[in-house]
Amino acid sequence: MTELAVKDGPLNRIWHNFCQFISVSAVAILYRMRVFDRENVPKNGPVLILCNHQSFLDPMFSHSWVWRPFFFLARETLFRGLFGVLIRSVYAVPIHQGKADLAAVKTIINLLKQGKPVCIYPEGSRTFDGRIADLRPGFCLIVRRTGAPIVPVVIDGAFECWPRTRKYPRLTGRVAVVYGKPIMADHVKQMGDEEFAREFTQLLRDMQGNLRQKIGKEPMDYSTPVPTDY
Repeated sequence: MTELAVKDGPLNRIWHNFCQFISVSAVAILYRMRVFDRENVPKNGPVLILCNHQSFLDPMFSHSWVWRPFFFLARETLFRGLFGVLIRSVYAVPIHQGKADLAAVKTIINLLKQGKPVCIYPEGSRTFDGRIADLRPGFCLIVRRTGAPIVPVVIDGAFECWPRTRKYPRLTGRVAVVYGKPIMADHVKQMGDEEFAREFTQLLRDMQGNLRQKIGKEPMDYSTPVPTDY
């Protein structure tokens, strides 16, 4: 299992901060973005950001105005040509979807052990209807191996701006993001992976309902099964 190389020197950080400012400013204006409780992201030390997945724009929304560089996972097929060079330069780590990518997992673990924040989308793919699918429990291994706290994040409205059925995003909409309070690794270690994944899925759904009410929308209806790719 070979770790993937991730550059994180001073020039990389300057470039990352510039790209973050430009991209987040753009989506904040286009989608009238509102951000709640970003102070819940620790300013130092390792942290695993776990976020629901609504659109290709989610890395910009989930990072919003938090000025710690997040390392993101992105599917391997995006790392081609000029776009691949660009996303590598802003701390993206390639992962092969649909199979166990041990190199990517090792990279995430080592980044967290170095005190970095890593953001992943444990649904595995973008939502079909705006609702949050049952989470895959694989992220629990990362928590057990690193002891990193988890910060739950929920994005709402991005699905309407760029659903998976559209080739290009709409250039208007309304998006809101909320950061939950950190969950310590000891809590995860006391539970089985499947049990914690179910608990965390419900936590994200509750956060989504509260967020939607806060911005004047009805909570999502979870009375029927949520479609997934798996």
